[in-house]
Amino acid sequence: MATAYVYEFTEGSREQAGLLGGKGANLAEMTRLGLPVPPGFTVTTDACRVFLRTGSTPEGLDREIAGHLTRLEQVTGRRLGQADNPLLVSVRSGARFSMPGMMDTILDVGLNDASVIGLAESTGREHFAWDSYRRLVQMYGATVLGIDGARFEEVLTRRRRERGVTDDVSLEARELAEIVREFKSIIRADTGEEFPQDPREQLDRAVSAVFHSWNGERARVYRGREHIPDDLGTAVNVQAMVFGNLGPDSGTGVAFTRDPGTGRAGVYGDYLADAQGEDVVSGVRDALPLQELERLDPDSYARLGEYLRTLETHYRDLCDVEFTIERGRLWVLQTRVGKRTAEAAFRIACALVDEGVITWPEALARVDGEQLDQLTFPRFDAHADTMLLARGIPAAPGAAVGAVVFDVAEAVRRAGAGERVVLVRHETSPDDLPGMIAAEAVVTGRGGKTSHAAVVARGMGKVCVCGAAELDIDTRGRRLTAADGTIVEEGAVVSVDGTAGTVHLGSLPLVASPVTRYLETGTRSPGVVEAVARCLEQADEIRRMDVLANADTPEDAARARRYGAGGIGLCRTEHMFLGTRRHFVEDMILARTDAERRRALDALLPLQREDFTGILSAMDGLPVTIRLIDPPLHEFLPDDTESAIRLAVARATGREPDRREVRVHEALEVLREENPMLGLRGVRLALTVPGLIATQVRAIGEAVVARIRAGGDPRAEIMIPLVATVKELSLVRAEVERVLADVEADTGVPVRCPVGTMIELPRAALTAGAIAPVADFFSFGTNDLTQTTWGLSRDDAEASFLAAYLDRGIIEVSPFERIDRAGVGRLIRIAIDEGRRGKPGLRIGVCGEHAGDPDSIRFFHDAGVDYLSCSPYRLPSARLEAGRAAASTTTDADTR
Repeated sequence: MATAYVYEFTEGSREQAGLLGGKGANLAEMTRLGLPVPPGFTVTTDACRVFLRTGSTPEGLDREIAGHLTRLEQVTGRRLGQADNPLLVSVRSGARFSMPGMMDTILDVGLNDASVIGLAESTGREHFAWDSYRRLVQMYGATVLGIDGARFEEVLTRRRRERGVTDDVSLEARELAEIVREFKSIIRADTGEEFPQDPREQLDRAVSAVFHSWNGERARVYRGREHIPDDLGTAVNVQAMVFGNLGPDSGTGVAFTRDPGTGRAGVYGDYLADAQGEDVVSGVRDALPLQELERLDPDSYARLGEYLRTLETHYRDLCDVEFTIERGRLWVLQTRVGKRTAEAAFRIACALVDEGVITWPEALARVDGEQLDQLTFPRFDAHADTMLLARGIPAAPGAAVGAVVFDVAEAVRRAGAGERVVLVRHETSPDDLPGMIAAEAVVTGRGGKTSHAAVVARGMGKVCVCGAAELDIDTRGRRLTAADGTIVEEGAVVSVDGTAGTVHLGSLPLVASPVTRYLETGTRSPGVVEAVARCLEQADEIRRMDVLANADTPEDAARARRYGAGGIGLCRTEHMFLGTRRHFVEDMILARTDAERRRALDALLPLQREDFTGILSAMDGLPVTIRLIDPPLHEFLPDDTESAIRLAVARATGREPDRREVRVHEALEVLREENPMLGLRGVRLALTVPGLIATQVRAIGEAVVARIRAGGDPRAEIMIPLVATVKELSLVRAEVERVLADVEADTGVPVRCPVGTMIELPRAALTAGAIAPVADFFSFGTNDLTQTTWGLSRDDAEASFLAAYLDRGIIEVSPFERIDRAGVGRLIRIAIDEGRRGKPGLRIGVCGEHAGDPDSIRFFHDAGVDYLSCSPYRLPSARLEAGRAAASTTTDADTR
C-alpha cells in the first residue's frame, strides 16, 4: 500500500503530531470538536523528510495534493484561481514542536492578475483585493524565490513616506496596484522570471519552500536553543483563506485561555479590527485588548469565549488561539498549548490541580528546573530613583540591564565579547532570533503580548517589553529618543523591567526575588511563591533520589540546608588550602625533611578541623561526604612563568635571589607535568606524599569527635578520588581506617566514617565489580569521567573546537552540559550494574555538574542512582527535576 502524504483536517487528530505537525494535528482536533475551522489539508512530515533527503517532493505527492485540492474546492464552492470569487489558500509550516515564526508562511496563494479583479468585484473592496495580492507577491518573492525581504519593505516604506501615512491600510487601491507591479519588477530583475500566474504552480512551489525553510538559518538556530531534533521535518498546512481585513465588521486576534504572563484565570489577548493575522503578530499595528471585542462585536466575543472554554477543557492546559472574524463570522485558525512565563507555568499547574483538571504528576511535568531558576533571578528595586524612559506592555517578566543595541549583528558581537545587551527594535521578526538569544532583554516600539517578540521572549525566558510607543526608535541613526527628548545612543546602559513594562535609563539596583526570599527564609506568600513551594513539596514527596549539595564552607553548607539539601555529597578539601593558608601547603611541598613536612601539616591540621567542625555542625544529622585532596600540587604554588621572571630579574640586576623563591621554582620544575589532569593527583597523592592524607583524615576524625562531644550528630563520609584500581582504594582505605582508629584511641570517642570512592575514570567504571566490595559508596565525578572518556580537556575544548562541533551538528549539545548517554552514560550504567553485583545495596551518587541538569537527572533516575549532589544554588531545580523524573516514570507506567 502506497504511503499517504496528505490528510484532510477531518482525517487526523492531536495524537498524530509527529506525522501532521503540531499545527496540523490541532487543526484536525478542532475540526473533530466541531469548531469553525476553515477547511484544508496537511502535507505530512514524512513528505518533508523525503524532500530534505532527496531535494524533491515524493513521487505521487502532486496527485495527492490535486485530489485534496479538488475536494477543498467542492467544499468551499470556489476554485483556486478562478476569475470571479476565487478560492485562496494559505500555506503554513507546522512542526511537531511549536517554533513560533521560525519557518515560512505564504498567504493568499491563488491570486493572479485576473483573479485579483474578480476578488475585488466579489467582495466589493478593491483596496482589500490589491492589498491581498501585494501580500502574496511580497511573501512569495521572499520565501519561495529567496529575494531579500528588505527590498520589498523599502518600496512600502517609500510609498508610505510619499503619502505621509504610517501604515499600509492608509494607501489607496491604486497605489497598492502600483506596488504590486513594482514588486513584480523586483522579482523579474532578481530572478529573471515572472511572478507565476498559474495558481497551482504557486501552491506547489510554496509547499516546497516551506519544506526548505526547515533548514533555514533562523529555524536551525531556534532548534539548537530549544534542543529540538533536526530530523523531524515540518508538515505543511494548506487552508482556505478567511479574511479579517474586509471592513469594520471583520478583524483578527490572538486569545489565551489564561494570562500567559502571570497565569491568572480569564481571557487574555489582542484584537485588531480590519486586519489580517500577520498584522497582529508582527506588531506593525497596535492591537486592542481582547476585551474590546465585546464592545465591537458582542456575539463573536461570546462565541469565542465558548470556544476557549471548550479548548482548555479538552487540552487541559493554557491554550493559545488565533482567530479571524470575516464579516461577522468567527473562524478559529489555530490552537496550541500556549507558551508561558515561568511564573505562569507554576501558577497554572497548581490552579489546574486545584480545579481537578490534572494530577500532581501531570502538574510537575508542566514546570521545570530552568523555569524555577528564572524565578530566583533578582528583580529591580521598586523604590530606586532612576529616570523612566518609557512604559510599554509587560510581555515577559524579569529584570535585565544592558547596553542598547539596534540590530542583530551588534547584539551578537557585543554579547560574544562578554557584554550584556538590550535589543531595541520597532518590532521583531524571525530573522532577529540570534539577536534575541544574545540579548538580556528585548524592547519593541510596537506590538503587544501576542507579537512575535513577546511570544518568542516568553518561550526563551527573556525579559521583554513591547509596545513602548513613547520611544522614537531610529535604527539607522542607532539611537532612541524618549518622549521628553532624552536621547539614548547605542551602547548606553538601560534597565528593562519586564514585570512592570518599563524601560529606565542607567542601571537599576537589584533585590532578591520573592522566590529566593522564600528559599532563604521559608516565608510563603500568595501567588507564584505559594505555587513554587507546593510544587517543590510534591517533588520532594514523589522523588526517589536524594538531593545533596556541593559545599566547601560552613556558609555554603548552611545555605544548602536552607535550600533543601539532604546533606553534602561533595566537600572539596583543596578549597580549604587556598587564600592565606596557601603558604602552609607551599611549606609542605618545599619540605626537604620529614620534620619540615610534619611541621607544615601540623599547622594545617587545626585549620581543617575547624572547617570540618563548622560544616558538620551546619549539616547536623545529615551525611557530609568529604573528598580528600584531588588537584595536582603545582596548583598551590605561584605561577611558573612569574616565578622564572622574578628570578631572572634578580640575577640580571646582580641581586641574590630569594632562597624561598629558588626553592619554589625548583619545586615547580619537579612538579611540572605535560597533562596535569592525568598526572599526580587524586588517590596518587595519597599514595606518594607522606602524611598528606593522614592529616586530612585526622582533621575529619577530630571534627567528628568535637561534634559528638557538643551533643551533635555528625555523619562524615570520606571519599577517595580518581581511583583506577581496587588496590589503590584498598591501600588508602587501610590508611584512613588506621588514622580514625588512632583518633578513637586518643579521645575515647567512637569514630565511624564510611569510606567510598569517586568513579571518574573509565577503568574504574569498567572494573566497578572488583572495586565495590572495598567501597561503602560510589559517587560519579561526571566532569572528569566525561573528560577522560572523550579524551579531551574541558577548558581547551570549549576554547577551541567545541563550538565548531556544535555548529556543524557533530554533537547536539556539549557533553559537559548534558550527560553523554551513549558513551559516558553507558559507562555509568555498567558501573552501577557491576558495582551492585559486587556489593548488593551499594549506595551510588553523582557529584558532577550534570547533577543539576534536567535531562541528565532523568537519566540518573532511570539508571538507578540514589542521590545527586550539585551547587547550593541549583538545589531547588534539582529537587524539582528529581521529582519530575519520578513523576514521569509514574505517568509512563500509567499509560502502558
